[in-house]
Amino acid sequence: MEYKKRNFSRPRIGQQLGNYRLVRLLGRGSFADVYLGEHIHLNTQAAIKVLDMRLTHDDMGDFLKEARTIARLKHPSIIQVLEFGVENNTPFLVMDYAPNGTLRLHFPQGSRLSPEDIQPYVMQIASALQHAHDEKLIHRDIKPENMLLGNNDEVLLSDFGIAIVAHSSRTQSMQGVAGTVAYMAPEQLRGMPVKASDQYALAAVMYEWLSGKSPFQGSFVEVATQHTLTPPPPLSEQVPTIRPAVESTVLKALSKDPAQRFTSVQEFADAFAQGILDGEPRPVQPGVELSSRTEPLPSRQEMSILPLQETTITIYRGHAAPVNAVAWSPSDRHEATHYRSRIASGGDDGTVQIWDAIAGRKISTYRGHSGGVSAIAWSPNGKWIASAGIDCTVQVWAADNMRKVCTYTRHSDKVTAVAWSPARLSPSAGQSYLVASASEDGTVQIWDAATGHRQFIFRDHGHPVHAVAWSPDGRYIASAGEDMAVQVWKAPTKDIPEGKILLTSQKFSNTILTVAWSPDGKYIASGGADQVVEVWEAEGNPPGDRVCTYPGHQFTISAVTWSPDGTRIASASFDRTVHIWDATTGENAVSYPGHSNWVYAVAWAKSGQYIASASSDKTVQVWLAV
Repeated sequence: MEYKKRNFSRPRIGQQLGNYRLVRLLGRGSFADVYLGEHIHLNTQAAIKVLDMRLTHDDMGDFLKEARTIARLKHPSIIQVLEFGVENNTPFLVMDYAPNGTLRLHFPQGSRLSPEDIQPYVMQIASALQHAHDEKLIHRDIKPENMLLGNNDEVLLSDFGIAIVAHSSRTQSMQGVAGTVAYMAPEQLRGMPVKASDQYALAAVMYEWLSGKSPFQGSFVEVATQHTLTPPPPLSEQVPTIRPAVESTVLKALSKDPAQRFTSVQEFADAFAQGILDGEPRPVQPGVELSSRTEPLPSRQEMSILPLQETTITIYRGHAAPVNAVAWSPSDRHEATHYRSRIASGGDDGTVQIWDAIAGRKISTYRGHSGGVSAIAWSPNGKWIASAGIDCTVQVWAADNMRKVCTYTRHSDKVTAVAWSPARLSPSAGQSYLVASASEDGTVQIWDAATGHRQFIFRDHGHPVHAVAWSPDGRYIASAGEDMAVQVWKAPTKDIPEGKILLTSQKFSNTILTVAWSPDGKYIASGGADQVVEVWEAEGNPPGDRVCTYPGHQFTISAVTWSPDGTRIASASFDRTVHIWDATTGENAVSYPGHSNWVYAVAWAKSGQYIASASSDKTVQVWLAV
């Protein structure tokens, strides 16, 4: 069996494997690409996993034998394998399509959850693993990315197919293991996995969910060594209120010796559930610091958050999958009135759709991406749209006729955010706008929207970047991500081609998913996995002083937007709500409860009258900003 180093070549859109035609790219990993496929006769949809390796003649029999074993797994919490095969020596599996993403998407790195929050997931995953173990199959790759959500938000464990080949001793590589070493048991690192290795990996995931970080940190070699030799830090050091029975259960499952763990993964899950019921939370000892904040924040129960009633104007249902991004057409007094009410929205169905915000009528659909669309932004003059996706590209195209202007292909991983320069800053002929694009490749790149010519790469994050925003005056850029800091740096100019850091905020303890400048450029709002929104000074001496903290949400903050007059902020969250609140005090909060699933994006119309919010429930909703 030959392992091929991933080069993320052109996706196979339009190709046929078995009875399925590949429609769009859903995701890419170390060993495989996953596509949405459509049956050529039945028109039904499925997920097609194309393994990035070539089978020799000797390997073919082993693959087919193990694929048959996986296909026989019948369990409500296991993704069903519908078909499998090998074409041109490339193996593939056809599986049920889970439309609502993964638990990694819904619990980004840095999320801290309660035992009660994770218990339903743990019980479903453990039940699935127990069934697989009873069938003499070890998963070997338990991680949040392999825990999918079905139509009813039930957990579906995936990637038993990867265990067939990607973890065989003949195909294993340092590159392929590195992505999952955070959850890998000591004996598996030595090439001798057992059933209890899956229990260890599940416990490592639970440790991360409860504390906000993996048991061990560092390089591949450092983490592997710690898995083998070093006991994990007690959970109570990071979560002082955790119940002792919960802590001891998780740490037992993380024992170095498989014989010291629970006799089965189901017994582990049952003990965890019992630990939640047993006793009171651990008392906080004097001198234990729970937060770096200088004053206590009011709890959500202590806050007065009024629900908005009967404020919905339009519910747009044009997307066939979760909607990740939404943007209003820029309002300009020189534009036609009808143009100001247009919205562009992008989703996992791979489309960007432009539609009338008030009537809910679709105007046009852009289909240039080969995978899901993760971010969109309208150019300041309203003529162009920049859209980004998991296909690692940013595409600039005309809003009126869908004509492609430029495709930017210099990122090596999913592009997560895009922002236009507020003025024409490019030194090229005609002075085009510039675009800043952020990516999971750890960079923010600045480039000419008309030509795609790259001007500058900002590499200082060193981790995946999830947010980027240009200051209103065009002088600065704010970017943030999994390094848990918002970095504000001077935008490159003709005179100063090298961007430099102006401010690095160290006040955040978790992954940051969103940043937004106030309309006057004086303040920045940011939020993420710590479930609060921070508003702080972008200017000042020194900059970075906090103005207010809004703690009203119950889950990860996915997006923030300012009202056009800069007095209020709308924040979207995975708690299925959007809140509007005072930007200087965090008070006078109201909540829009119209969505039935995680809210991914929010945008405030330039008129100040309306707000649009996009959600995993496949809708975009327009409502009054009362």
